[in-house]
Amino acid sequence: MQFSVVIPVHNEGKNVERLTEEISQSIKPEHNFEILFVDDHSTDQTFDALQKLNLAIPHFTLIRLTRQYGQSGALRTGVQAAQFPLIITLDGDGQNDPKDIEAFLTCFSEDGDANTNLLVNGHRINRNDNGWRRLSSRIANWGRRVMLNDETPDSGCGIKAFHKKLFLDLPPFNHMHRFLPALVLQQGGTVVNTPVNHRKRSHGHSKYGTLDRLFCGIYDVLGVIWLGKRSIKTEILDSENISG
Repeated sequence: MQFSVVIPVHNEGKNVERLTEEISQSIKPEHNFEILFVDDHSTDQTFDALQKLNLAIPHFTLIRLTRQYGQSGALRTGVQAAQFPLIITLDGDGQNDPKDIEAFLTCFSEDGDANTNLLVNGHRINRNDNGWRRLSSRIANWGRRVMLNDETPDSGCGIKAFHKKLFLDLPPFNHMHRFLPALVLQQGGTVVNTPVNHRKRSHGHSKYGTLDRLFCGIYDVLGVIWLGKRSIKTEILDSENISG
C-alpha cells in the first residue's frame, strides 16, 4: 500500500528523530510510504534536526513555512505536497503511537479507489496527560460532539487517516484540524472512530493553553455549524429519467 505520513511540527526538536525512527520501524516493509514533516517555522533546533533526517532517510520529505501559520495551516500544506493519495496524520510531540498506523491502513483498499470518502479518527482511550489537560480535553470533546452532532468521542486526536482529495475539498480555516469528523460528515462522508494508544510526552510542552483553546473552540464550533447549514449538496438526475 502507498501512503504519506504527514506531521506538522513547531518546536519539537527533541522529539522528531525518535518519532521518525518509530514510524520507520512500525510500518511493514511491503508498504511504499513517505514521512513528510512540515516545520511551522520553529524557533528551536527542530529544523536542524529535520534537515539531518532529510539527508539520511530516502523516504523523507521536509517542508519549512516562512512564518508560523498554525497546525491546520501546516497540516494542509503537508497534505497538498504529499505524493500519495492516502494520508496518515500524526502529532509531532510523539504522544501518538506509530504502531497504530497499520490498523488504520486496514480500513482502506490496496488500489486506493474504495473508501475515498472515509475518515478514520483515533480515539485516545487512556490519556497520558495530567489531570487538568484530560479534564479540559474531555469537556472540549463533549462540547464539540453535542453541538456538532458528529458522534465523535475524540475529534482532537492527532492520528487520522483519509484520502487527500477528501481533505482538500473541505473548507480551509484555522483550527480546522479539530473538526475534521464534523466537516467530513457535512460533506456526506463517513467517519470511523478507532481506539489508539496515547503516550506521555518525552520532551517539551503543549502549544495550547486551556483558556485560549476554550474561547477559540467556542468561536470555531459556531463557524463549523454555520458551514454545515450553508454547505451545498447537489444530486444528478439519472440519465434514463431525463426526457426530451
